[in-house]
Amino acid sequence: MKINMKKFFVLSFLIIALLFSNFTIVYAEDNPEPDLLSKAAILIDNKTNKILYDKNSNEKMFPASTTKIMTAILVLENCDLNETVTASYNAVMSIPEGYVTANIDGDEQLTVEQLLELLLVHSANDAANVLAEYVGGSIESFVSMMNTKANELGLTNTHFTNTYGLQDDNHYTTAYDLSIIMQYCLKNEDFRRIAGSASCSIPATNKSDVRSYTSTNQLIVPGNLNYYSYVTVGKTGFTTEAGECLVSCAYKNNLELICVVLGGTVVDGVSTRFSESRTLYEYGFNNFSLKNIANPGDIITQIEVSNASPDTKSLDLAFTDSIYALVKNSDLATNYTPEIQLNSNISAPITQGDVLGKVIYTIDGIDYESDIVATHNVETSKLLTFVLQIGGIFIALLITFQIFFSNRKKKDTTIINL
Repeated sequence: MKINMKKFFVLSFLIIALLFSNFTIVYAEDNPEPDLLSKAAILIDNKTNKILYDKNSNEKMFPASTTKIMTAILVLENCDLNETVTASYNAVMSIPEGYVTANIDGDEQLTVEQLLELLLVHSANDAANVLAEYVGGSIESFVSMMNTKANELGLTNTHFTNTYGLQDDNHYTTAYDLSIIMQYCLKNEDFRRIAGSASCSIPATNKSDVRSYTSTNQLIVPGNLNYYSYVTVGKTGFTTEAGECLVSCAYKNNLELICVVLGGTVVDGVSTRFSESRTLYEYGFNNFSLKNIANPGDIITQIEVSNASPDTKSLDLAFTDSIYALVKNSDLATNYTPEIQLNSNISAPITQGDVLGKVIYTIDGIDYESDIVATHNVETSKLLTFVLQIGGIFIALLITFQIFFSNRKKKDTTIINL
């Protein structure tokens, strides 16, 4: 085979030039933070409260129907699910045209649980007002309860004027505040169950035949193109001013994340509240994990109790609680050094289980801590006890002799005086 020497030299020159030229290779960043269209968003770990993603999370926004998670938790905290509620005409007729309803009729009777299903699954605004009147006595009184609860949760950028998200300039919140409300709601198992339902069916009532609805949260509806199997709970919201909104929760690999997206839009027929929530969850699950640092009973350190008996003075101290820290996946193999804070003046006797201090791991600005306790009884040294006893006897003898000679001196003095 004849080699074209001219082409060979040209090719060789180009290869050498590339090898020795001053150029920079740019590598794609591993798992970069998502770039969202939604105006505000937050992703937070429910266990540690660590914020994994933040976009304008403290900017005041209109919440639309995500308002209803606050309505729901107040109802759950003030009612039994099987209580029967009679809807008033005022509650059902005050919903503006264009807002979603379940066509509840005046004087219709439903249970609290059925109304909550309509509220959280179908996003029925009339259900919100019916429940509010039942719990608060009036809608206005219930709205006051909503604002009181917001204050109790420390939400400084949230204010409600209605029960379901009717557009109002004075009805606002933030992505961060909504994440705190959702975190609070998730402590209630009935809320988790109802807000995580893919559908609901309301039996016939005194005013209506059976009603069935599919959840507005497409992330939890199997078969839907937006279905995301890890999402367990969610509440949607939309008004023209608020845009596409969603507050949700997802669980995977022992990690429970809360996601809030506000001010979204629709792209190619798909709401960004679904696509971007999914994107944020994938970002969280692919980049972070809970690292098990300690379990109850694990030994953290050993101390010597100076006044203890020889066979008990060496004392192991153990964790009382499990410690899980949220870390980047790249840091899972890292060994973290804790700060151990021991109580002052630790001395025998000590009983097994006595709290003798605490241990603190500070990781990425978050403190994870546990009390540490004695793993066995510590007895006082018998030698020390013997010395103390001898010392006590000696002191007692000194006092006795002092009293005796003092009395003798007084007696001798009295005789001389005579």
